[in-house]
Amino acid sequence: MGLLNGVSFQRLQGGIDAANDRHVVLANNVANQDIPNFKRSDVSFESILQQQEGGLKPTLNAKVTDNRHFQFGTNTLVPAAVVSTDETTSMNNNGNNVDIEREMSLAAENQLRYNSYVGQLNNQISMLRTVIEGR
Repeated sequence: MGLLNGVSFQRLQGGIDAANDRHVVLANNVANQDIPNFKRSDVSFESILQQQEGGLKPTLNAKVTDNRHFQFGTNTLVPAAVVSTDETTSMNNNGNNVDIEREMSLAAENQLRYNSYVGQLNNQISMLRTVIEGR
């Protein structure tokens, strides 16, 4: 296994990719806020990742004596982000369901999420560099 092929790096990369996808989707929502019958889209990643982690099954015959022990599972693949369209609601008389204030709030949240993923990735690379260089 390469240094950057671990599950944590893969999950961080998946989060960064999902944040990029979410940015594109939110920008598309904002750009189409005045188009009649346009329905907003959203990207799901973090909730899918949480569901996946909740379904991990132990694969080793290890005795767990404390619930704080690490759980080892077979499901180490990082899920792909899923784009979904909200067809059920309408915000305006023209059938459009884009609320510009909500979209801008989601964009700000997404930017913070992206920054935290990149920061965590940088921290992990920095720790690896420290271990390799011995400083």
